[in-house]
Amino acid sequence: MPRGVRDAPPPVVVLRGPPHPAVLEEELELQHHDIQRIRAENGHVVEENVVLQRELTAVKDEIHRLGQIIPKLHAERDARARDLIDRGRKLEAELRDTEPLRADVSHLRNEAQKLNSLRQELSNQVQTLTNDFSRLRAENEQVAAIKTDIDGMRKDVVEMRSDYEMLKKTNEEHLIQKEAMEKNLISMAREIEKLRGEQMRARGLGGGGYGMLSGSPDMRYPGGGYGDVYGGGWGSYDQRGPPHP
Repeated sequence: MPRGVRDAPPPVVVLRGPPHPAVLEEELELQHHDIQRIRAENGHVVEENVVLQRELTAVKDEIHRLGQIIPKLHAERDARARDLIDRGRKLEAELRDTEPLRADVSHLRNEAQKLNSLRQELSNQVQTLTNDFSRLRAENEQVAAIKTDIDGMRKDVVEMRSDYEMLKKTNEEHLIQKEAMEKNLISMAREIEKLRGEQMRARGLGGGGYGMLSGSPDMRYPGGGYGDVYGGGWGSYDQRGPPHP
């Protein structure tokens, strides 16, 4: 028997199992909670978007209604003013012919002043409506910006879900590779144990004379070669995988 095979130390095989199932379950539970939280947030965003759409529709309807009322108010105001002016001119013409009607003209002038005050009041109301319209337009722009933010958040959620699925698939592939390598290592360890048993049986059958021949310089087996082949290459194996060439 060669001296290198007889005197070589037994090969060292380091086997490390996969992470504890409790750790994997905890990680999966955390990921599940994150997914549920993202879904809940997405649902809230969708509900807020629906509410904003309803409010925006109501604002548009109000703006449309005001847009129809304002021209009517202008037309009524102008028509009433023209009517009063025409009446005033006619009365002034009649006053030139009839002095008793002067009192009526004075009364109508007072009425015209009141109508002018009413006209000013209507103008103020129109200005207020115009300001409200500008404010509603600004709020509409804010709603559009909020909608843009919601669309961006929805896109981020889709990207996060895609990244999660990709990471999950990669982890599953790594787990399959790791299990395959562990099976290979177990098979190699069994083969080494089988060779070791054959070595022990050969040592028991060969006796001392055979052991002396194993040290002959004519033997072509270098000392320690057996251990290097089966032990040194896989001794550094850990959970990262087999050693690289």
